[in-house]
Amino acid sequence: MLHNKKILYLLFIILSLILTFVYFQINSPSMNVILALRLPRFLLAFLVGFVLAGVGYAFQILLNNPLAEPYILGISSGAAFGSILAGIIGFYLLMPVFGFIGAILTMLIVWRLAHIDGFFNRTKLLLSGIIVGMFFSALISLLMYLNQKEIGNIVNVLLGNLGHIFSQNEWIIFLIVFFVSILLMIYLFSLSRKLIILATGDVIATSLGIEVKKLRTRIFIIASILTGITVAYAGIIGFVGLIIPHLVRMITGGNRRNGMFQAAIFGAFFLIFCDILAMNIATIEMPVGVITAFLGSPFFLLILVRSK
Repeated sequence: MLHNKKILYLLFIILSLILTFVYFQINSPSMNVILALRLPRFLLAFLVGFVLAGVGYAFQILLNNPLAEPYILGISSGAAFGSILAGIIGFYLLMPVFGFIGAILTMLIVWRLAHIDGFFNRTKLLLSGIIVGMFFSALISLLMYLNQKEIGNIVNVLLGNLGHIFSQNEWIIFLIVFFVSILLMIYLFSLSRKLIILATGDVIATSLGIEVKKLRTRIFIIASILTGITVAYAGIIGFVGLIIPHLVRMITGGNRRNGMFQAAIFGAFFLIFCDILAMNIATIEMPVGVITAFLGSPFFLLILVRSK
C-alpha cells in the first residue's frame, strides 16, 4: 500500500511539472509575455484551485455533507455581485475589492441567520446560504437586464475568468493577497485533525477537549474569506471544490489528516490543466468555468452512481 502511494505521489509530481512547463511554453511566448501575462495567470490559477479544493474538503467535513462546496453558502454570489457592481459603475480596478467586501457581508448574514436561536445549526446554515445566494443571484440578473452593454464583463465573472491583466500596483497587491491566502490555508491545514474529530460529533469532540463552537466559527470565517478572495479575482469557477475532495478520498481512502492538503494541491494543478484547455481548445478563449463544468459533471454523476 505504501509503495503504491509513493508511485502515485511520484506520478503526480511528474504530471505537475509537465503541466507547469506546458503552461509557460505553449505557443512559444516571449519572455515579456511570460512575465507580464503567463506568470500572474499561473499564480492566480494555482491559488484559486488550491483554495477551492482545500476549502471544499473542509466544508464537506464541517457540514457533514458530501455535496458541500465553497459556493454552497452563497458567498460566491455575494462576491460576484460586488465585483459586477464595481464594473458597472466604472470602478474596474476595484472589482476584486468590491467582490471581497460582498463576500464578507454575505458571510456575516449567513452566519447570523444560522444562529437565530443562539445555537449553530448545520441545516439552517445551508438553507441560509442557499436563500442568500438566490437573493444575490436575482440582483445579478437585474443588473444584467439593466446593463446589457456590460454583459461580457458580467459573464466573465459568472463563468470564471483567469485572464485578469494586472497593472503594476495590482500585481503587487495580488502577490500580497497570494501569500496571505497561502498562510491562511496553512493554518486551515493545521486544524485538520480537530476537524476530522469534529466530524464524529460535537459530544465526542467536546469530550476530547475541542472547543467546538470556536473551532467551527474559525474554520467558517477563514474558509469564507478565502472563497471571497478567489471569486473576487477569478469569478465563479464551479465543481473544483466539489469533485476534487471526493477524488482525493477515492484515491487515498477516507478523511485523513493530510487529505485537505492533498485536495488543495490536486485542485491547483487540476485548474491549471483546465486553464490550458480553456486557452487552446478553441479559436477563442473559453471561460475556465465552462471547462471545469464539462469535466466535473460526468465525475459528479459517477459519484452519484457509486453511492447507490
